[in-house]
Amino acid sequence: MFIVYILYSATLAKYYVGFTSMSLDERLSRHLCEHGGFTSKAKDWKVVHFENYQEKSEAIKKELFIKKRNIKKYLRDIGLII
Repeated sequence: MFIVYILYSATLAKYYVGFTSMSLDERLSRHLCEHGGFTSKAKDWKVVHFENYQEKSEAIKKELFIKKRNIKKYLRDIGLII
């Protein structure tokens, strides 16, 4: 199983979208640890949305769709933010 997830950092007022085959808790803990990527800029990332997929290709398609659509617009479309 693969998970497409959206994180939010209040400190940065930014969203992040990604996909993983790990558990969501494990993936979030990796975002919160010390590393050099985009999410290392804040330590308050929270999962605001996730979707499960059976196929990796479906998860990748959904992640790219959300990125192209704009994360905030996608969350508005599904009713999670106003």
